[in-house]
Amino acid sequence: MKINGNEIRPGYVIEHNGGLWVAVKTNHVKPGKGGAYNQVELKNLIDGTKLNERFRSAETVERVRLEQKDFTFLYEQGDSLVFMDSETYEQLELQKDFVGDRASFLQDGMTVTVELYEDKPIGISLPPQVTLEVAEADPVVKGQTAASSYKPAVLENGVRILVPPFISAGEKIVVDTDEITYLRRAD
Repeated sequence: MKINGNEIRPGYVIEHNGGLWVAVKTNHVKPGKGGAYNQVELKNLIDGTKLNERFRSAETVERVRLEQKDFTFLYEQGDSLVFMDSETYEQLELQKDFVGDRASFLQDGMTVTVELYEDKPIGISLPPQVTLEVAEADPVVKGQTAASSYKPAVLENGVRILVPPFISAGEKIVVDTDEITYLRRAD
């Protein structure tokens, strides 16, 4: 779908210079002299490089629609993670580097959303929160009652995180998968 350069908004995926780019920031500029333009910060979806580009309103760019499909995480196999399409039951193998640091939050049977472009995976999003057990937590130091005195802890998946002083080993907590931070105790 063709759109004008001044219609690009953050989150739009466009085809530019032979690659797929997502608009991170946009700024509409109307200089005193000359025509208005849209200053867009782009991030490459494949290799992560960034680019600042000006688009005039007369220019057109190809807006790309990504297909989003739900997949269920099955298991880990070496450096690969195996997912199953929830509708067709076809399996999809992704490299651990593709998922990144958040791969350690994957749990058996967890539903994730994979973004596909021409049936090639280019992005993955995990549920915003997961519940995990605290494997080990440092004991509370008496008298350490500063307003934000968080202590280090290790979760069952091996991830290190900061938790409030009242959390002890064996408790289940809810963790934000994007920020990798403690949210609250699990119910």
